[in-house]
Amino acid sequence: MMTTLLSPSSPALAAQPAPRLSLNTVLDRRGTVDGAWWPRTRDAAAELPSLIAAVDQRLGRAVLRVGLHLGGWDHIPRRIPAPGRQVRVGWFRSADPHLITLSVAGTVPITLLVIPPPTATGQAMAALALAAAGTTGVRPADILHPTGSEEGSPGRNGAAAWENEGGRVTDPVPARPATT
Repeated sequence: MMTTLLSPSSPALAAQPAPRLSLNTVLDRRGTVDGAWWPRTRDAAAELPSLIAAVDQRLGRAVLRVGLHLGGWDHIPRRIPAPGRQVRVGWFRSADPHLITLSVAGTVPITLLVIPPPTATGQAMAALALAAAGTTGVRPADILHPTGSEEGSPGRNGAAAWENEGGRVTDPVPARPATT
């Protein structure tokens, strides 16, 4: 699948830096995420307008609502002005802090991985590419930290990982040497 990096095309957005955004060109809804976004700051009021404009342009449809994690952002507005409309912004404490959901007119919502602003360039570019390449069965944390924890092993904070479908915590099992 091809990665599409988006940039603003309208004169009003030309003054703003292009959003660092990748989308899966198929948007087949089988992956964990539909792409990734690497904002420059944690200021939602400053970052969301260019994201909304870029997604509008790429999909040819209007973003109607944005949902994000309350703790991951500063200055979260209730609405973002967009051409011909106001985009409502909802915030949640229970959502994954590394995901943002965009409700788009005439289609299912789009989920984007949010790459933290201070992420190193190489790691962020790899996450942008991986998130747009198809993420079936891949957790957001594994896209952000590809060499990090694997299923059934301790997570970054030392907690055990959840089994994929069974809902039970799995403990790491040390490899045993073969005996003959």
